[in-house]
Amino acid sequence: MFETAKYSFSFWPIVLLLITVPVFAEQTKDKTLSPFFFVQGEESSVDSFPLKETSVEATVNGVIAEVKVIQRYLNQGSTPINARYVFPASTRATVHGMNMIIGERSVEAAIRERETAKRAFSDARKQGKSASLLEQQRPNVFTMDVANIMPGDEVRIEMRYTEALVPSEGTYEFIYPTVVGPRYSNRPEAGAADTDLWVKSPYLKEGSPLHTNFGIKVTLSTGIPLQELASPTHRVHVQWESVSKARVSLEDPKESSGNRDFILKYRLTGKEIQSGLLLHTGETESFFLLLVQPPERIKPKDIPPREFIFILDVSGSMHGFPLATAKALIRGLIGNLRAEERFNVILFAGSSSIMSPSSLPATQGNITRAIQVIESQQGGGGTELAPALKRALSLPMGENSSRSVLIITDGFIAAERDIFQIIQDHLNNTNVFSFGIGSSVNRFLIEGMAKAGLGEPFVVTRIEEAGKAADRFREYVQSPVLTRVRIGFEGFAAYDVEPPSVPDLFAGRPLAIFGKWKGSPDGLIEVTGKRGEEEYRRTFKVSEADLEETNHALRFLWARTRIERLSDFGDRRAVAENRKEVTSLGLEYSILTPYTSFVAVMDAVRNLGAPAENVNQPLPLPLHVSNRAVGESFSKVPEPELGLLVALCMTASLGLRVYRTRRRLPRAGQHGRHR
Repeated sequence: MFETAKYSFSFWPIVLLLITVPVFAEQTKDKTLSPFFFVQGEESSVDSFPLKETSVEATVNGVIAEVKVIQRYLNQGSTPINARYVFPASTRATVHGMNMIIGERSVEAAIRERETAKRAFSDARKQGKSASLLEQQRPNVFTMDVANIMPGDEVRIEMRYTEALVPSEGTYEFIYPTVVGPRYSNRPEAGAADTDLWVKSPYLKEGSPLHTNFGIKVTLSTGIPLQELASPTHRVHVQWESVSKARVSLEDPKESSGNRDFILKYRLTGKEIQSGLLLHTGETESFFLLLVQPPERIKPKDIPPREFIFILDVSGSMHGFPLATAKALIRGLIGNLRAEERFNVILFAGSSSIMSPSSLPATQGNITRAIQVIESQQGGGGTELAPALKRALSLPMGENSSRSVLIITDGFIAAERDIFQIIQDHLNNTNVFSFGIGSSVNRFLIEGMAKAGLGEPFVVTRIEEAGKAADRFREYVQSPVLTRVRIGFEGFAAYDVEPPSVPDLFAGRPLAIFGKWKGSPDGLIEVTGKRGEEEYRRTFKVSEADLEETNHALRFLWARTRIERLSDFGDRRAVAENRKEVTSLGLEYSILTPYTSFVAVMDAVRNLGAPAENVNQPLPLPLHVSNRAVGESFSKVPEPELGLLVALCMTASLGLRVYRTRRRLPRAGQHGRHR
């Protein structure tokens, strides 16, 4: 049984507890930023679903993806509306352009400081002008506001972004998220930051029809023959133009496909991931990207004792498919532990419970006990990851041991940066690995936790992937393949290199280095490190680098990489100083950041009547996410094990009462016949 707290139980206090729990829960409800269900009103003049379609056109050249997203809004009501839509993006996306098109008129959006852009949009809305505002709420969550959509209007918003595709285990992934999952927040709405208000969004109930069409077309041009090409999430049609070029689209565009991430996986011929150097020569600045494939795995003779702490999310949003998948995953992870290793398990929802105050040997008995308790979980309550994480990171650690913390969750929380800070503040000879479970996980949290903890993120979208993910993790953590990594430049004038320091490399994950350069494209780039006890050295000739025209995206990717480090957790300078530099980078490179936004305003005054009605586009629940993930507020829920613990204690108490009663009764024939 997992430890929650130590109590002395008797029968009637337990009955009293069970009677009073609902009352206590009712009293502790707090108005939070949690999402709510959309309820269609009787007012038919207002179009409640103005976003009719999202279409995506992506072109992948080598390792760089250029993506155009088109959102089509149509007001089919008789009242002017102001529409707001919350939508996701890839965590690696660098948004660098936006257009607003109404009829034959097109306006190129301008990048402005966030508050300046909001004022321009607000003024235009009040004046009756059509306008649009694109803001970043999280690196993977945006809001689009469109003002004064008149009856019969069709408004097209076109966004452009780029991202680098870095392979893992030889597999490249292009991911387009389609829906933002409901986020749990325990912060009262009145005290919430402006960038947290998007969390309070309307959602459609599970199984409701989708009101927005989704389509996507991807053109792959890899330069090297494609070996495998498939989508594990959608049925796709593939049109081959050559062995290294293909066009991918949805097989049935009418299929409900906008409630889960679109994932396209592909591999190139050959066993090794291609290493290489890309250059871009600009008018004022030039940029480079270096991709380095790690050497083959080595197996050091002396691997330190290993300890694994599993943190499992059993909250309401995990109910059903996500929790079933998580159980399959954790069975594979715990079941493969070696006898000399130690482990512990923490379950969390509104609060947390732990298997043992210190980690236990991976005996068959301990493994069976852990799996049995995990299998009994159903999912319910809030998502209080922070206390569970602090609990794990503060556990006593054995000497000369290597600790890995594995967090298994859908990531549907709002306070991501708080989690990153906790990991960084408590990190001590510990790597953090994150497993995102579900069809539309919060990749910002999943990837950010791993990055903060110098680990690796894994995403499991289907239950049949759980076993492979467990095997991949086990293979991955056996040992780093390259340590003490250094990047050197000889005869090549490189500067502003990102990241400034390089972590240890594990198998199957290339090293990606962005930077600027000046002068002529000559000289050498040298990568050195330790491969076990051996020295590792690899040299790249700059003169042999790829100078393709498509490399212009390196400009945006470099800026995004630096902004990511400044914005998340990697830079300890004052917040004000970081904010100033991020804002400057956003304005200089014309990219969306937490402090810069895109705004487009039509000059003509179009709404001369009453102010437009505000409409928040209702979002579908991600595929396999149940209604338990959504509620106007969350009450504090018991420990994940408390319900089971109470039931067992009730049984034990009743049994004890019966035992004592029987002890007091004389046995038949002992004191004569009883009449």
